[in-house]
Amino acid sequence: MSMRFDWYQSETKVVITVLLKGAIEKNYAVKIEAQKVHMTADGHELLLHLLHPIVVERSSHKAYATKVEITLAKETGVRWENLEQKAEPVQVLSTRQAKNWDRLVSEEEKIDEKEAKGEAALNQLFKKIYSSSSPEVQKAMNKSFSESGGTVLSTNWNEVCKEKVTVKPPEGTEFREWEK
Repeated sequence: MSMRFDWYQSETKVVITVLLKGAIEKNYAVKIEAQKVHMTADGHELLLHLLHPIVVERSSHKAYATKVEITLAKETGVRWENLEQKAEPVQVLSTRQAKNWDRLVSEEEKIDEKEAKGEAALNQLFKKIYSSSSPEVQKAMNKSFSESGGTVLSTNWNEVCKEKVTVKPPEGTEFREWEK
């Protein structure tokens, strides 16, 4: 039977907390290797293939009433994205690769950002600001842009909500009302 565990890290160590009541009475044992941690206790087992190597000599474990804490000394101060190595997916009689659509979309967006120039780049910037903003900021952007005839774009709702946004044409130009 597997054991429940959680982990956290600092710059110098990774701490794995294995939830196990009465570990000493359950004859727990921990084996720490450079990239592997193996813990057993009367019918329970935990095997972890670590994402990065650790220093075995500076690593330790200690049993408490409801848990076992395993402290692993990092070999380097790199931040671990995961505790364990990701298992390589096994393909069975298939040559088709699964597509990671989120990654493909983000790559396309990055390419579009790099290729955009001039007005297209500016529009892309505004779209990015708008899509990642709060509803209040979006409301301010919509109100300021529409009321000013496209000459003002504000993200400050507290300022925009008070009164109608006035037209502010670019320097050297003048604003004229459309004649019907």
